[in-house]
Amino acid sequence: MAFPFFPPDNDPGPSFAALLQRTGLASVAPTEKLEGVTHGTTVLAIRYADGVVMAGDRRATSGNLISHRTMEKVYPADRHSGVAIAGAAGPAMEMVKLFQLQLEHYEKVEGTELSLEGKANQLSQMVRSHLPAAMQGLAVVPLFAGYDLRRHAGRLFQYDVTGGRYEEADFAATGSGSLHAGTVVKIGYRQGLHREETLDLAIQALFQAADEDSATGGPDLVRGIYPTMATITGHGFEHVEESEIAERFRGLLDRLATTEGVTAPAGPAPTMGTDS
Repeated sequence: MAFPFFPPDNDPGPSFAALLQRTGLASVAPTEKLEGVTHGTTVLAIRYADGVVMAGDRRATSGNLISHRTMEKVYPADRHSGVAIAGAAGPAMEMVKLFQLQLEHYEKVEGTELSLEGKANQLSQMVRSHLPAAMQGLAVVPLFAGYDLRRHAGRLFQYDVTGGRYEEADFAATGSGSLHAGTVVKIGYRQGLHREETLDLAIQALFQAADEDSATGGPDLVRGIYPTMATITGHGFEHVEESEIAERFRGLLDRLATTEGVTAPAGPAPTMGTDS
């Protein structure tokens, strides 16, 4: 079949679906982006000496409205891995449930856990199969992290909407505030961080992301709402107690208040020149 040509006054435009319809190759209706969908926002994962820390803010938005203030975005995938979600909230939570079920089924059938690489690949296939919905505005972009029992080290993986899987060496972030959170982690990260240092770095990253991105929720001391955080080590997936997160956030706020409250030392008062 010859390549179709169109005169300037009959240009089909930039839509590939419209081009297919014009040439009669397929009857494809152009997709429309759905409006009013609840979205989860910023999540991140950081490697440290004993494994991986995963964290996520609690805010979910629908356009310019705050839909939920206490959304959970960090979940265990199985005993030694976890998944954090950003994107369309409903499909993301369903994907997590199905992912958990598939890993549990594999373990029951085979009598052993799927390798960490296998888990990452399985999640990649699920994200890829969700692409048609992503093209309509229901994108799901997770983070996956776990403790590799074969390598005895924490590992983390990032994805794109097409199912592309990318292993990151030290940290990863996704969601609307990921640029700001990732920058804070990049500046503060170093090899061999301990658990407490990594938790403080993750808290600072989410705080700064919330300060710059309206879709990312910061700490709410009035309602007692703080990010969800978890560690994944050789001992397994463990949620960080909310009381510890609250204490570390208060420490961060105290440090910021002290730093920003410092004023320049007082000097001699300026004087107005006078004519002699």
